Amino acid sequence: MASNKLTDHKYLIFDVYGTLADWETGLYNALLPLLSRFRSSSQWSRTEAIQAFLSVESDIQAQHPSMLYSDLLAKAHEVLEARLSAGEGGSAMDNGATTLEGNPTTSSAAQDQEGESSTLTPQTISSPDAHTAFGNSIKEWAPFPDSSEALHRLSKHFHLIVLSNVDHASFAHTHAYLSEGSTPASSGYDREAPALYRRPSPNTHPIDLWLPRRTPNSNSPFSLILTAQDTGSYKPALTGFLAAFEAIRSEPILLATPGESRDSASATPTIDDIKSKTLCVAQSLTHDHKPAKQLGVRSVWIDRQGAALRPSDADEYGWKWRFETLGDMASAVEKELPDIA
Repeated sequence: MASNKLTDHKYLIFDVYGTLADWETGLYNALLPLLSRFRSSSQWSRTEAIQAFLSVESDIQAQHPSMLYSDLLAKAHEVLEARLSAGEGGSAMDNGATTLEGNPTTSSAAQDQEGESSTLTPQTISSPDAHTAFGNSIKEWAPFPDSSEALHRLSKHFHLIVLSNVDHASFAHTHAYLSEGSTPASSGYDREAPALYRRPSPNTHPIDLWLPRRTPNSNSPFSLILTAQDTGSYKPALTGFLAAFEAIRSEPILLATPGESRDSASATPTIDDIKSKTLCVAQSLTHDHKPAKQLGVRSVWIDRQGAALRPSDADEYGWKWRFETLGDMASAVEKELPDIA
């Protein structure tokens, strides 16, 4: 029988950007210099700007599921600029070509040979460095004010697992902010995040898992971190969720109750056993709650107020619990455990 208590679960699989970090504000602020250069986009609302960017990003994710997220952001910035330029009658400005679909290997000659109209746009205005800088802007995306404290409260009772559409290097800054309670403005980090919060390289784990709480002196609240770079796919593909279940099943530290050692004689659970003990905790209904529902995993909707992208059919995504902040969820957990000091 399905549990009606949060505390009957053992694993929380977290989305990060949108749930723990304010990616909408970070993305929009980084886009503003580009949007301001074109008549159409300079008039866009925040919601319109984010929707336009996501339409490009999702195309590229589908075509290039193994592309590093920072490179994907840079490419999406380049393609969006090409679309805006084409819409305003732009012309070639440099030696690199960009396609509307975001496929870096498409050529006009190949498409013309197939009898189709070319998808090449007027070439980009910005230098490659501008696109790269946008791709590296993830480190400027600030956590929500409640995230760090709430994660540390929850980590006393659950294994917290990151499953995020990001790459290792980009996530390291966010990992540090969430671990230390800092922000991009207060951290003092420059080009690199502290080594404590970067993925170990070389990684000595026998199956190459990133288990940050094993790092000496780390203050990470996460038991396991899986990124798109690890899984070779972007959510809402099911691949990442399945990889998370398999990682839990194969790692004794994750099979143990948080803060305890696992009895080596205990039977290895099935994937269905693990799914029954797992909650997906996320803001994005499309990227997280929909695949969780497909997999039969219960989910918690962190319904961040003020988010630009708010679907009207939220009740259809199968979430069981809803909170407006992660702090509210942590408080609900603690109310189920009245003996907490």
